Amino acid sequence: MTQTRILTRRSLMQSALLAAGGTALAFAETPAITALKNRRAEARPIPNDERLARVERAQQLMRENHLGAIVLGGGTSLFYFSGVRWGVSERLLVMVLPAQGEPFFITPAFEKDRALELINEGPFGQSAHIFTWEEDVSPYTVVAMAMKERGLATARVGMEERNPFVFASGIGQALPGATILSATAVTAGCRMIKSANEIALMRLANSVTLQAYEAAWKSLKDGMTQQDFDALITAAYGKLGFRGEASVFVGEGSALPHGSRKPQVIRENSIVLIDDGCTVEGYQSDISRTFVLGKPTDKMKRVFDIVHQAQSAALAAARPGVTCEAVDAAARKVISDGGYGPGYKYFTHRVGHGIGLDGHEWPYLTAVNTLQDGNHGIALAANMTFSDEPGIYIPGEFGIRLEDDMHILENGAELFTPQSPSLEDPFGK
Repeated sequence: MTQTRILTRRSLMQSALLAAGGTALAFAETPAITALKNRRAEARPIPNDERLARVERAQQLMRENHLGAIVLGGGTSLFYFSGVRWGVSERLLVMVLPAQGEPFFITPAFEKDRALELINEGPFGQSAHIFTWEEDVSPYTVVAMAMKERGLATARVGMEERNPFVFASGIGQALPGATILSATAVTAGCRMIKSANEIALMRLANSVTLQAYEAAWKSLKDGMTQQDFDALITAAYGKLGFRGEASVFVGEGSALPHGSRKPQVIRENSIVLIDDGCTVEGYQSDISRTFVLGKPTDKMKRVFDIVHQAQSAALAAARPGVTCEAVDAAARKVISDGGYGPGYKYFTHRVGHGIGLDGHEWPYLTAVNTLQDGNHGIALAANMTFSDEPGIYIPGEFGIRLEDDMHILENGAELFTPQSPSLEDPFGK
């Protein structure tokens, strides 16, 4: 049975590569790429005792937010707490985490054995309580029965934000005495602050991405298509031992922050913008580099310098206690003062987003940022992680974005990777 696969910007680029007939793979065996070494052994999985500590923290936050339980469907929050990797489909599989007591799972009956294999490897081991539902039974009645057994029939129940609406609605109808609310204050409240183990995995993911980008850049030749260059990056990731992708935008295509589907060929003196990252034990990197194959124009260099200064301004502003919107404002002021304002005229997106198990996650470095209604002004805290990615996009000409991932320290912030020094030498070599 086929699992549902959500089309993303990355998967669309991969599909385009396959549609090209694989001819781009002929470019992949270059000296810079073949010299890469597998780094898989550097990745250390998150231990189960850390996952148990996450559960305790979540239960504390539930009590603070007056929630009796939270419901986690397939996706990254389920993996964060339980170690279970499970996609979202029309069939309900959830973990219910009560504010008091042990979590329990509800799964399709025919998936029980597969679910148990995954659950048993996680922090709950073989003691996890599992309820099953058959295909001729509503899964929501089973959820309601399990919740009633735990005294949660009239509880305030938080739904993880990535749960499909049909799951939340079905559970709410089966438990009319319960109040269905958002679980984001709990899930994001835990996930926003990264542990030392998480930081190490993200640092590795960023290092691998920059290494793959550089090897592909050294292998670039005039006349390659965006699919050719994407193939170089994919091959480099394969040598390094991790799954990763890239989006490649050329010339006028780089003026669209997420690119264009139009065929694009890399020519001498044209702007090339690459974006995306890789996954290490589930943790993401997200890096953008912009460069010119040949000689940039004075205008290109001037725009690059403004974007570089804006990225530095965001980094300098980021420290514990500062609000997310203040970091965005610091970068936006540099770009506006440089002649590319006001507001979102040329810098068309936020300066950054949280990053971790999801490429985009709470909190966001933007002017409007709420975990729940009325909760404005989220402040940065030590061990939060973000992208720092200002850009200037000139329609019909070119765009320049510089993106590195940022780690909030006790008294400031650091980038996991060095800033790009110039359009001609994007990796400082």
